[in-house]
Amino acid sequence: MMALALCAEAGGAVGIRANGPDDVAAISQNVAIPVVGIHKQPYGDRFLITPTFEHAEGLVAAGADAVALEATREMGLGDAELGRLIDRVRDGLRVPVMADVSTLDEGLRARDMGADLVATTLSGYTGESRGRPKPDLDLVEQLAGAGVRVVCEGNVRGPTQAREALDRGAWSVVVGTAITDPLAVTSWFVHALGTGASSPEALKGVPSERGERS
Repeated sequence: MMALALCAEAGGAVGIRANGPDDVAAISQNVAIPVVGIHKQPYGDRFLITPTFEHAEGLVAAGADAVALEATREMGLGDAELGRLIDRVRDGLRVPVMADVSTLDEGLRARDMGADLVATTLSGYTGESRGRPKPDLDLVEQLAGAGVRVVCEGNVRGPTQAREALDRGAWSVVVGTAITDPLAVTSWFVHALGTGASSPEALKGVPSERGERS
């Protein structure tokens, strides 16, 4: 992950979002750009994002310049509890907070509770948001229209989508899998080209560089 972060920085990225204290520590020590730390915790068929103050504290101790934490209704925190968590991270750890949400209501609540940034990370992953488009550019536009400093994150697969997110009001865009996971990116090409393109049979009879036949 540290090598991928160095590549992203060299390519012009202005920040890195990394999971877990170990990766945060390795990356923050080797890049000059800000690191947003998260700490995923298993939760049913998905993960919660930095659900406790202790998780946030560990990320900041590891070198995170900002912390992303979950602010969905599904997480189970009431308004007062969420506000206290955001305040403790911002004021106690002295770092900005990025609130990961799945709906417009959650994003407005997180903003009102003091989050510095609101990210669309969890759209499509909670009970209230399943079936929404990926990336959820409509949510980006709705949040931006309400005056929220919104980060488009989740299933951004290329520069065209990233550009559209900015055009629809995103303050910034987080790109994960499309930069860091060659297995997934390869599968996108194979799916788009059809299953025949991935068959070893397709290479039979193609001349090699030595003039032989494979």
